[in-house]
Amino acid sequence: MSEATPLAGFRLARLEVFNWGTFDKRVWTLGLDGRNGLLTGDIGSGKSTLVDAITTLLIPAQRIAYNKAAGADARERSLRSYVLGHYKSERNETSGNAKPVALRTASDYAVILGVFHNAGFDQTVTLAQVFWMKDTFGQPDRFYAVADKALSLTEDFSDFGTAVPALRTRLRKSGVSLFDSFPPYSAPDRLCAPPHAGAV
Repeated sequence: MSEATPLAGFRLARLEVFNWGTFDKRVWTLGLDGRNGLLTGDIGSGKSTLVDAITTLLIPAQRIAYNKAAGADARERSLRSYVLGHYKSERNETSGNAKPVALRTASDYAVILGVFHNAGFDQTVTLAQVFWMKDTFGQPDRFYAVADKALSLTEDFSDFGTAVPALRTRLRKSGVSLFDSFPPYSAPDRLCAPPHAGAV
């Protein structure tokens, strides 16, 4: 029996989220092992939330339209709503204005992580982003992490309290590259296969 042909290119092996949207308080994992996947579930079960996590890992912020998979209004969700965990709106009986209700506060942090594997070249790349609120009303701040190995939220992004600088230091010591903006994090060849021998 012949061996199966390796799946071409870098493919998503594992997605992990912590405090992302309604995926709250613990690490949630979607294991694909490089295969195609189908997300099913009731309305509001988190399908688009996971798709948006993958989108955030791969696309610069100015090009993202959150909740597009559900065909929703572009203003319905934002990076802030995902980091704080907005899950419903409550209307003020006096003013009539609606206010989002959050699962988390500005003192919490969020992390999304994707492990990508290229079976043909036996290479693994982890992309991750860490978010936290600098103030109550603004957009989240973040840093970007890249490693040429498989990382996990439980082993590599936990037990630092809310001291983001301490997490940065620990990640750097373990060989993880950190960036404060998207362009260097998304270097054009990050998830591209190495050139064939003899290529110019």
